[in-house]
Amino acid sequence: MRIQKELRPVVLIEVLFPLALLLLGVYHGVVQVLCRAGIVRADGLPGMGYYQGLTAHGVINAIVLTTFFAVAFGNVVVSQTLDRGVSVAGAWAGLILMAAGTLFAAIPILLGQASVLYTFYPPLKASPFFYIGLVLLIVGSWVAFWSWIPAYRRWRQSHPAEKTPLAAVGIFATFIVWQLCTLPVAYEVIVQLIPWSLGWTAGVNVVLARMLFWFFGHPLVYFWLLPTYTMYYTMLPRLAGGKLFSDFYGRFVFMLFIVLSSPIGLHHQFMEPGIDTSYKAVHAILTLLIAVPSLATAFTLAASLEHGARAAGGRGYFAWWAKLPHLDEQRWLFPYLFMGLVIFIFGGFTGIVNASYGMNALVHNTAWLPAHFHLTVAGPVFLGILGMGLYLVLGMLGKPLAWPKAALSVPYVWTLGVFTFSTGLFVSGLRGAPRRTNLGLSYLDPSSPLYRPDWLTGEMAGVLGGIVMALAVVIYFAVLLKSLLAPASALAADEFALPLSEAYHDEDVPAVKNFFPWVAAAVLALFLAYGPPLAEVIKARYPGTPGYTPDSPVAVE
Repeated sequence: MRIQKELRPVVLIEVLFPLALLLLGVYHGVVQVLCRAGIVRADGLPGMGYYQGLTAHGVINAIVLTTFFAVAFGNVVVSQTLDRGVSVAGAWAGLILMAAGTLFAAIPILLGQASVLYTFYPPLKASPFFYIGLVLLIVGSWVAFWSWIPAYRRWRQSHPAEKTPLAAVGIFATFIVWQLCTLPVAYEVIVQLIPWSLGWTAGVNVVLARMLFWFFGHPLVYFWLLPTYTMYYTMLPRLAGGKLFSDFYGRFVFMLFIVLSSPIGLHHQFMEPGIDTSYKAVHAILTLLIAVPSLATAFTLAASLEHGARAAGGRGYFAWWAKLPHLDEQRWLFPYLFMGLVIFIFGGFTGIVNASYGMNALVHNTAWLPAHFHLTVAGPVFLGILGMGLYLVLGMLGKPLAWPKAALSVPYVWTLGVFTFSTGLFVSGLRGAPRRTNLGLSYLDPSSPLYRPDWLTGEMAGVLGGIVMALAVVIYFAVLLKSLLAPASALAADEFALPLSEAYHDEDVPAVKNFFPWVAAAVLALFLAYGPPLAEVIKARYPGTPGYTPDSPVAVE
């Protein structure tokens, strides 16, 4: 099944627009590591302050890019797998709302009126246009998701005896998680933050706002990850020359993520007062359970990759890895997915540290945290977006890939940079270096009474890694631009489709054929995990807190 021709302009804008913004996000990522190492002073940056740039970096990379890409990829998957049934009007409506929201939020960031970081929780206060932009972005993604539901219902009616295609299961699981987790943050923004930013209320309940944010904030990670998981289960095995080892495990993993990805946000608030430790303990246990679908994925994908490698002549317990298409120019998408998987292994291990109450106390608010989440977000998520974004753009335009060797080098250069960056920040974080603080103005300045030379090695490794990561992005954009300038083939565009895999074990298990019981279980889990702590925080009636701007000298020093 091919993708609806009418959807191509929508998908192309949804991919290319955030990729263009990514250049600004990556620039400020490099600036962050230079500032942290004391190489560049924040007050000497052209155009933006330290926290202003950090906000641009986080919002573009973690919210705008990921949301646009998830919607674009979802449009393609639903169109290809569910009888080309995507509502084009719904797709355009979602795109327009998301684009408008992005512009609404971008203007105050660029004007220095929204330096609230990507977490944007109070008492940091932004222009109301920033919060309105966030609402429009989220609502636009909802509209896109809702436009797929009629296509799914029609497909089910016309194919009553068939299983829903696995890629569609992955996309719907992604947006079910998104729908559940964005409701509380929508309440936070609309009911608390917008009236506060407009001056209609004197203050805001910080404890409640932060809890509502993290109700959203950790499931957000799985909204980032699940499109890439969909690629892992439905495309990576075919790119490796084999088949998915088990169709059931793919469906089971996606259903588990629906249930387990949301009721775990309090592990981000282990060190915060105002929340009973018993609730934190419940979330700690649930957070460790989220490792189950990831471990199932690790075993299933390893078996799938081995199937492909052995079909290509691989032998031995480990030597078969050499038969995977690591440098195959015809299957250049493979290393983008494979190297993201390699990076994510280490992201998962370090995430267990963050989820453990005692160990979390050692790394809380240190450089360990960005080291960890760059292994998750900048690993499988970012490489998945880069690889699939390029694949979609070239496929829908009918253009060949320019400089295939350069394209193949991107995931390997990026992986080297990410590991160097994260290793450096892990080291400095374990030595107590703080996160989200401009170290160059104090801690790494020899003239400062706060000078900490033991952090310098880790921070300099972060600089090196950040520069290598930026190099990978430069190579990627060079390939993208060169490819866009190549002659197009209308026939190639018309024939474009995602390379979906067959399954080696194609089991038919009734328990994973219907979303409803899993969504019901997710709602029940959320009620049990969040009902009591939310009731307690609301009942406590904490006094409102006035706004605060982080780019002031007091905040920096």
